[in-house]
Amino acid sequence: MEYLKETQGIVAFSALAVTLYLLVRRPRDPRLRSVTGLVAGWAVGYPFGRAAASGRWFLGLDPMVCQLIQHAMLQIGVYGLICFFIFSALDDARAKRQALLQLVPLALCISVMTWAVLAIPDDLRVAAARVPNSLGGGPTGVLAITVFYALGNGFLLYGFATMFVWSRRYARGAEPRLRRGLLITSTGLALLVPADAIFVASNVSRYFGEPLPRWLLTTAVWFLLPGVLFCVVGVIYPIVAMRIAATRLWLRHLRAYHRLAPLWRLLHESFPEDALHRVPSRRDAFSLRGVHRRYYRRVIECRDGLVRISPYVAETPEELPLSERLRAGLETRRTGAVTMRRPIALAIPEDDGMDADVRELEKLAVSLR
Repeated sequence: MEYLKETQGIVAFSALAVTLYLLVRRPRDPRLRSVTGLVAGWAVGYPFGRAAASGRWFLGLDPMVCQLIQHAMLQIGVYGLICFFIFSALDDARAKRQALLQLVPLALCISVMTWAVLAIPDDLRVAAARVPNSLGGGPTGVLAITVFYALGNGFLLYGFATMFVWSRRYARGAEPRLRRGLLITSTGLALLVPADAIFVASNVSRYFGEPLPRWLLTTAVWFLLPGVLFCVVGVIYPIVAMRIAATRLWLRHLRAYHRLAPLWRLLHESFPEDALHRVPSRRDAFSLRGVHRRYYRRVIECRDGLVRISPYVAETPEELPLSERLRAGLETRRTGAVTMRRPIALAIPEDDGMDADVRELEKLAVSLR
């Protein structure tokens, strides 16, 4: 159990670092802001929850206040997850209205829980904070303690049950990456719903002096921890998968940009006026910025150069490799000779599409090395 809790903390703060990085790059994306709220609530509440569960003071706060902060952050995280589904399912205007409406129960819940924490007697505050970790032990018959935990777990139960229905519903028509993320999230929610239902039942039964059996509470805890992990992984999965795909494309363009260099240099020396960028940078070979722009520019310039030199290449023997014919054509033009031949197609790919065209240009460039 301790191992699972340590894993939860590592995953929580790792996920927070990833989402903050993505949020800096896309600060106006409401879905990404919602995910960041979810992960931030989970991560920030984690150390307060650990302190409360062990009955320790943390940052000058007594254990019950730590328990309040942890529950409030969890509820804020659930609110962020609700907003994620709202902004995924509705247009921005309707989603904003729904998100504001969802703030009302969140604010009421945290307000009542704050009152309950202040109403707990001083001699019971440590024992009350350790209730979630007591597996059926702790004080019974105290209204403030019952209200705090029943209301906190009840809000989580409402959020998880609602989002489970939404995630299954919207996964059917979603694109593959999002569908996989929603299915992972719904798996986590399917574990969290029964766990929270058991906790709410335990909170109510504790008030009447009849705590639930220890084995049932242990089962709820075993559902809770992997459920949270599945939820966070499922929510950030589409974003991370998209960034991985974008990184692969970036690496492919960077590799092709450098592979085309021999062909581009040869053509650029003969047709410098065709350069789309009039002042080439000497740092291009080491720069990691603007890769896509430089890649497309280089492909276009190579194609333009091949069209310009093709009449001279047409006069060379066809049995020679294209690289030798290209060098011979460039040399002929450099001598000042004039050709009456029409342009011909050079390095034409067998398949359609720009990727096939670039692969053919790469083959020519490699043969020129």
